[in-house]
Amino acid sequence: MPVRLAPTASPYPEAVNARGRPPVALVVSAGGAIGAAARYGAALLWPTPAGGFPWTVFLVNATGCALLGVLMVLLTETRATPHPLLRPFLGTGFCGGFTTFSTYALDTQRLLSTGHTARGLLYFGGTLVTALAAVWAGTAAARSLVRDRTEAG
Repeated sequence: MPVRLAPTASPYPEAVNARGRPPVALVVSAGGAIGAAARYGAALLWPTPAGGFPWTVFLVNATGCALLGVLMVLLTETRATPHPLLRPFLGTGFCGGFTTFSTYALDTQRLLSTGHTARGLLYFGGTLVTALAAVWAGTAAARSLVRDRTEAG
C-alpha cells in the first residue's frame, strides 16, 4: 500500500499572493541566480590553479556563512517585521546560490585524488571550521549591533 503524505502548508503562509499562489519559488530562484552569478564572478576574478588551494571557494563559503548569520539575526531578532519574501530571497536564494558546498566537496576530492593529501585535508577541515566560525561571528556581530541600537533607542 503506498504511503500518502498529507499536504503541508507553505512555510511562508504570509507570502501568498492575491491569487493564492506562493511566489516564494520565484524569489528563491531570483536570489539564487544573483548569488550564483556573484560566485561565478569571484571565480573568474580569482581562479584556482590546478592543484592549488581553492581560496576563492573557501572565501566565498566563509563570506556566505557570515552573511547568513547576520541575515538571520536581522530578520528574526529585531522589532521590525521584515517582508515575508526577504528571508527566502536572501537566505535560501542569494546565500544558497552564493555558497557552494558541492564545489567544496569536488575540490576536496580533486586535491586528495591528485596526491595533494595534506592540502586536501586542510581544505576539508579548514572549510568546515571556518564556515561554522563565520556563522557564529556573523550572528554575534549582528546581535551586538541590534543590542546597541535597542539600548540607544
